[in-house]
Amino acid sequence: MTMLIAFGNDAYDLQDTRSVDTVASKHGRQRMITQADLLIRGGLIVDGSGSETFVGDVAVRGDEIIHVGGAFSGSARETIDATSCIVTPGFVDIHTHYDGQAIWSDTLSPSSAHGVTTAVLGNCGVGFAPCRQSDHEALIRLMEGVEDIPDVVMAEGLPWDWETFPEYLDALARRPRDIDVACLLPHSPLRVWVMGERAIAREAATEDDLARMRAIAREAMDAGAIGFATSRLNIHRTKAGDLIPTFGADTHELIAISEALADAGTGVFQAVLDAPFETWESEMGRLIAVTRASGRPSTFTLGLVNHGRPNWEDALHLVDQARAEGLEIWPQVLPRPIGMVSGWALSTHPFCLCPSYQPLANLPLDQQLERLRDSAFRAQLIGEMPQEGHPLAMLTRIWDWMFPFGDPPQYEPATENSIGALARTQGRTPEEVAYDVLMERDGTGMILNTLGNFHEGRLDALLGLMRREDTVTGLGDGGAHYSAICDASYPTFMLTWWVRDRDGERMSLAEAVKMLSSRPARVVGLEDRGLLRTGYKADLNVIDIDRLTLHAPVVRHDLPGGGRRLDQTASGYRATVVSGQVIRRDDQPTALRPGQVVRGMQKARVAEML
Repeated sequence: MTMLIAFGNDAYDLQDTRSVDTVASKHGRQRMITQADLLIRGGLIVDGSGSETFVGDVAVRGDEIIHVGGAFSGSARETIDATSCIVTPGFVDIHTHYDGQAIWSDTLSPSSAHGVTTAVLGNCGVGFAPCRQSDHEALIRLMEGVEDIPDVVMAEGLPWDWETFPEYLDALARRPRDIDVACLLPHSPLRVWVMGERAIAREAATEDDLARMRAIAREAMDAGAIGFATSRLNIHRTKAGDLIPTFGADTHELIAISEALADAGTGVFQAVLDAPFETWESEMGRLIAVTRASGRPSTFTLGLVNHGRPNWEDALHLVDQARAEGLEIWPQVLPRPIGMVSGWALSTHPFCLCPSYQPLANLPLDQQLERLRDSAFRAQLIGEMPQEGHPLAMLTRIWDWMFPFGDPPQYEPATENSIGALARTQGRTPEEVAYDVLMERDGTGMILNTLGNFHEGRLDALLGLMRREDTVTGLGDGGAHYSAICDASYPTFMLTWWVRDRDGERMSLAEAVKMLSSRPARVVGLEDRGLLRTGYKADLNVIDIDRLTLHAPVVRHDLPGGGRRLDQTASGYRATVVSGQVIRRDDQPTALRPGQVVRGMQKARVAEML
């Protein structure tokens, strides 16, 4: 791939990234490269641009890359032998919910265990700022329902030493952590801050309300927000089942707030749309109107239906029309099935809404199993029908799209292995099969509930979607849905399943790394990272790609108040580096915590066009 690098009024057409230092030197931009703090020697460099890989060295001084290419001639305080490994930029996850975990923990696990060096918080319009003391409970209820974070975790983990959004950014900055975080201003807290109970009742905003929201959004942008986020999705509800404050907010309100981004001349607009519950035409029409009014980039969640007409193509057609108009809209996709993991120790399973199970729901697993192993109770529970409950809990009996989930975890299972198919083959009911799967491994068995992205039982359509030049990977949701999903591990899934292991069409290593690094960084305006280039921020990974393994998720009780979460680890990450410091070595964390709050969009340190 041709790369154009500009210095002053001169442009250079470089076929080999190893020439970057030479060009920089000619224009007085040569860095001090005789002494490095960190040298990564002899790895296969996958630079994040999508261009061909090559063997070479990467040298770092401070928080900056000072050499990418052939053998580094200087000395280094520390050297990592990357022979037989790949060297990549640090991965950028633009859709997380670490808004709470980044306050109470110094590690953003599991993301940092999978090569992520920058995470974006505040997605889906939910978060913890701005927030008055009187509204703490309302936001806790919201996050408990929408993002499956137990109230005890938030009650014990959040010091609430902020009220305004700028104060929240300052609170984040005071706390050490392993990786960088950037923050979107979330719509629900903003609406509650301005409108109080009227927001919770989902009343229409007045013109005065809109003026105040726009002013606060501009304040947030000036303080370092990288954009604004909202949700229109009707299954985003409180634990009591109430619709969230932003559901149904009209286009006029969204435009008014987005104009703060236009005023600031920076920021991205993120949205979860209410499709396919509503038509893509109506939902995309709103997003296009907002993007047109603000002149800023936008990104939205795009999922694939499991069967039937590929209606996501309706959304893509509208994206094509908007881009032809000059608007920048990025469909955001998860590179594996959208769904939930079910288990007795988790938030959902096929029996979680059954009356007989309710007395067990809050018991420790060992106490649940005393009852669940009783054959009479098994027969009783299998014969019961679930009651009404949270929308996500009501999606746990779609038998033909649910699969036993073992070790190693299988994210593209064969359709003949679904709970429904196994029941038909075995002459049993799906309830019987599901119960027995959950009882495997001493009651820790799990079921993968594929709710989307698994069209006709394959990931082929998803591959074509990811390869579009106008889509971006994301939706890992790290820090949320603690007891239902663990999709923050998707970078390792990309590098193993999509690059190396899939029985079917795969993607190249260069493709996958670009999707994990420079593409998402560009979408949210973090152009100082995501590429291995001289002058760029020294965030990178050294990965033993042949040994790289994604392990099955496990339940841990390491959240504040003993709260539970699914955690998923990997083997094969030799080193992960943030701002030039090694935060993980041989799949284990070090004591270094160089992570910072990224305030606002960041310019590329070397001007270039790919």
